Amino acid sequence: MRLLMLGGNGFVGRAIVADALAQGAEVTSFSRGQSGSVPAGVTELIGDRSTGDYSALGSGEWDAVVDLSAFRTREVDQAMEVLGDRVGRYVFVSSHAVYERGLPPGTDETAPRREPMRDADELTNDTYGPCKVACEDDVVERYGARATLVRPGKVTGPGDSSGTVLYWIRRGARGGRVALPTKPEQPLQLIDSRDVGRLVMQLIADERDGAFNAVGPESTLAELIEVAAELAGTTVELVPVPADATRFPLVEPETEWNGRRRNPAKARAAGMPVTPLRQTVADILTWDETRGTPALTIGPTAEQENQLLAQR
Repeated sequence: MRLLMLGGNGFVGRAIVADALAQGAEVTSFSRGQSGSVPAGVTELIGDRSTGDYSALGSGEWDAVVDLSAFRTREVDQAMEVLGDRVGRYVFVSSHAVYERGLPPGTDETAPRREPMRDADELTNDTYGPCKVACEDDVVERYGARATLVRPGKVTGPGDSSGTVLYWIRRGARGGRVALPTKPEQPLQLIDSRDVGRLVMQLIADERDGAFNAVGPESTLAELIEVAAELAGTTVELVPVPADATRFPLVEPETEWNGRRRNPAKARAAGMPVTPLRQTVADILTWDETRGTPALTIGPTAEQENQLLAQR
């Protein structure tokens, strides 16, 4: 199989590429070449979607394209205009943020989406989801039954340098009193990037169209912290602190908890694996240690946390 990746050098893209190579696919990566080198065996094409430079894609044919780097409709529209019918299936990696807010927990892919937005000067919590909705619509309009939409939730795993999940894993591993600006039962549905990669490749192999919620098993923020502590051989005491004390990653208002819980049944039936949270955390800890545990730029510092804990 010949696979074209639009933006395959980042965290999620690398997981998809790794699975594709393991399946024997011929992989081509189209990107600006600024997110790291491509793996051995991958053909690299350089271009820039922000300026509409798709000249490197002027020739060639692929059985499928995976679009990871489009956030506004002009980006998918330009790519589709260039590629046309030189690609078989168009897999658009969207987001669970396309769904309306305030939905009950456990909604599936038929849940109502937000109003589409074709462009935005800045991608924020208010514009990101609607822009993805408009992208989805354009892909489906152009490719019909050859269009596949993957809607990931919060993706993590080895290689996740964003820090949002890693902050809590490191904090649990360090042990001791942990400042928690939310209830311990705040729900999470973390999905391992390798599970996303396997899902994408299986959807392509089976020529499945439609939308798929790529979300992980239900857990809680407390479980994430405690699993990390157990794996590191430490113990933790979760200490409540004011929610507005300092900006902590992953913490969401309780009013949004239910609306962020999605039903992954369709994706699992299509072949998406479920890596246990414990395995994902263990692999992240190993990866983080291997790279030397560089300082994070997200979450409170140890000094800031100690100041909060001193008041409790």
